[in-house]
Amino acid sequence: MAESIEVNAQELKKAAKTLRVGDKILLSGIVYTSRDAAHKRIMSMIENGDKLPYDIENAVIYYAGPTPAPEGKPIGSCGPTTSGRMDKYAPKLLDMGLGGMIGKGERSQEVKDAIVRNGAVYLCAVGGAGALAGKCITECEVIAFEDLGCESVKKLRFEKFPLVVANDCFGGDIFSQGREQFAQTE
Repeated sequence: MAESIEVNAQELKKAAKTLRVGDKILLSGIVYTSRDAAHKRIMSMIENGDKLPYDIENAVIYYAGPTPAPEGKPIGSCGPTTSGRMDKYAPKLLDMGLGGMIGKGERSQEVKDAIVRNGAVYLCAVGGAGALAGKCITECEVIAFEDLGCESVKKLRFEKFPLVVANDCFGGDIFSQGREQFAQTE
């Protein structure tokens, strides 16, 4: 079994040049949460020329809506949400310099093309394991859209958060490759 590759979130886009579909990574560093409602507001801010809540260049977005933190913890459960719901926003953000995205599920061809075009990466977190994922988050701060509750934009600090490369900057796609591999064994 291949060992996990340790990657700093702020260096993810640089590391993307060496990552391939199926690679297991342990991501540490600053990551921002953003789901449907926050993406819609961020797009409106871009269209209006407003300052964004964080610098998109080399940023990593985690499609998650964490639950409130229990006593003594920085965050509650923090599992991934379905990434496809953000597909209409992702190409624009990737073209603006976004380094990577974390979620679950397949991405559209437009997103996969934007990943390749921009040398970025899409990583999958294990769905249904939000409580375990929360254990890899050492800090959580709401930085925008507090009125959205769990869907507000949060600045998280990851510590060795386990992920799998799902779409690499070479056009690799774990979902289609997995289906092809499975079909060959039937």
